[in-house]
Amino acid sequence: MLSLLPFLLIIVVFWFLLIRPQMRRQRESQRMQATLAVGDDVMLTSGIFGTVTAITDEHVVVSVADSVEIKVIRGAIGRVIPAVVAEPADADETSVERAEPEENE
Repeated sequence: MLSLLPFLLIIVVFWFLLIRPQMRRQRESQRMQATLAVGDDVMLTSGIFGTVTAITDEHVVVSVADSVEIKVIRGAIGRVIPAVVAEPADADETSVERAEPEENE
């Protein structure tokens, strides 16, 4: 029984370092792909950025340029790009102002 302890320990370490994190990433990816909505900005696993224009059970239509749409399987969606809220430029009075170059005559 004591001779099996190192093998069991290796299996437990293998589980916590490799299998468990991979299962978590897969679950998060499936959750993200299930919650896709029209209008989401996405990045495909191939690195192409676009906006979701239509969704079916198996496929997603992504607009990558004006009048250019591609139909991909849901698994090709790598991640959803969060919308960035821009702050007004005058809201931060402590911002560094750039000096304009002097004109030499």
